[in-house]
Amino acid sequence: MNHSALAAARGAQGAWFLYPVTVFPQHTDYAGVVWHGTYIAWMEAARVECFREAAGMDFGAFVQAGIDLPVVDLALRYHRAARLGDRLMVMTRLQPLTKASERLRLVWEYEIRHAEYLCVSAQVTLVPVDMARGKVARQLPSELEGVIARLRSGAGIF
Repeated sequence: MNHSALAAARGAQGAWFLYPVTVFPQHTDYAGVVWHGTYIAWMEAARVECFREAAGMDFGAFVQAGIDLPVVDLALRYHRAARLGDRLMVMTRLQPLTKASERLRLVWEYEIRHAEYLCVSAQVTLVPVDMARGKVARQLPSELEGVIARLRSGAGIF
């Protein structure tokens, strides 16, 4: 199954942002297998690009608004190794809001796939921190709230 067909097949579960990567030598260990930390770097790159491409907002806008988005939870499951030269698709989406009390928790879901198989599935949780106070933000600036709402709804996701 190619990546386009894969994205279409997964569409019923919600829209995914797709970020293609190719495994280069610097991503691997001595045996040509992707080093485990590389997957995390690809996930972060996909998340930043999702903000830029799907939501039309450079990630730096959060910093300019005085908001940091640290990772507070990271869970990965390795299913099958990727290897040197593989072309992969990092798929990500922001989970919809399930409880109003958790509106500031940004839970991102990931799958990193080879056209033939799943390599990694993951979930990453971010929370907004007011950089001036050094504490969890009680509210996001309105323009940032709008971006998050668009991503949660899947609007603009490819």
